[in-house]
Amino acid sequence: MITTDELSWTDAFLVGYPPMDDTHREFVDIVGAMLQAPDEALLDKLKELIVHSEHHFSQEEAWMQKTSFPATECHTNEHNAVLGSMREVVAYVEGGGAPDEARRLAIELARWFPGHTDYLDASLAQWVSKKQLGGVPIVVRRGVANHEEA
Repeated sequence: MITTDELSWTDAFLVGYPPMDDTHREFVDIVGAMLQAPDEALLDKLKELIVHSEHHFSQEEAWMQKTSFPATECHTNEHNAVLGSMREVVAYVEGGGAPDEARRLAIELARWFPGHTDYLDASLAQWVSKKQLGGVPIVVRRGVANHEEA
């Protein structure tokens, strides 16, 4: 469940492609830690998130290129916009801006992530699985009564 002060992993975020699910867990953990971090730790957590996201997004973009994913441009543009926002906030805080701006970004990322995962990442996971394994993944979500409500 997403609130303004927490983000934690739930099976509602599963897309059924284990390498992507593992990376998504890490993303959720870092954003969740940012939401709970004291102001003095926010900049370091944001820098950690940038390093993670650069790897995370480039991994997904490599899968898109390798499999000729039809929505590559849209997906990549969204990644670039998110990374751009992260870098802008780092520059702002390093330039003397309020560290809490990093928490505001974390709140927005916590709101953004479920939709991005449900639409763009789930589509990519199905596409890659079908290309690599010949079929789409079956996702078992424990403790999620209705995925739409999660």
